[in-house]
Amino acid sequence: MPGTVQSIERAAAILRMLAGGPGKLSLAEIARSLDLAKPTVHGILRTLQGVGFVEQDRVSGHYQLGAALLHLGTSYLDINELRSRSINWADPLAARSGEAVRIGTVLEGRVLVVHHVFRPDDTFQTLDIGTLMPLHATALGKVLLAYRSAALPPARDPFTHRTLTGERDLSAELTHVRDAGWAADIEEFTVGEAAIAAPIRGYGGLVVGAMGISGLVERICDSRYRPHARLVGIVRDAARAVSRDLGATR
Repeated sequence: MPGTVQSIERAAAILRMLAGGPGKLSLAEIARSLDLAKPTVHGILRTLQGVGFVEQDRVSGHYQLGAALLHLGTSYLDINELRSRSINWADPLAARSGEAVRIGTVLEGRVLVVHHVFRPDDTFQTLDIGTLMPLHATALGKVLLAYRSAALPPARDPFTHRTLTGERDLSAELTHVRDAGWAADIEEFTVGEAAIAAPIRGYGGLVVGAMGISGLVERICDSRYRPHARLVGIVRDAARAVSRDLGATR
């Protein structure tokens, strides 16, 4: 039986470290943790970067998982599995928040709604399963964009006067989403409505979907137009619960 390929083993170790770490890692941190020479690690990182499995921050020079690897990571996850794992937590989230709940993933540059729970009241509502929504103007989409790659969608249409369409503004927003661990959309997609979303992670901590609530601005936000902390907390808790069911360890 042939032996293993050392360079592939080392590349896999680097990818696991980036997936399991607290954020972006420097070349020195990776080399020290794996007890490898910096030139060796740098060569592997450059190769991984070339195929899109790793991305390097332009400012800090630190490394993180790339969009191509994320695509591979989500390919194992059938949309029906994401939906089935989310159902057990979507209904309680709707009950606790009093708002509609949606689960989304990326499809052809937009958010595909794979599960939708109606707001628990008697108002008229339409089922959104299968609906495609913009990435840049929705809370679900911002989450998926923030953890997917640095590249922004080329078409960023304004849906309201609050929609973020500029590259600088949207990039800053996505940085905030990664730092905070959740996203908000306050009248950016629909006037009078707001939404909160958090990432759903699979094996290795890769983001494979997003879970969120949406409703009227006056119910989602306080008088200063900020999402209620209680709602943010229960959305994040529900997304973490789905992530655990999908095999995420953090």
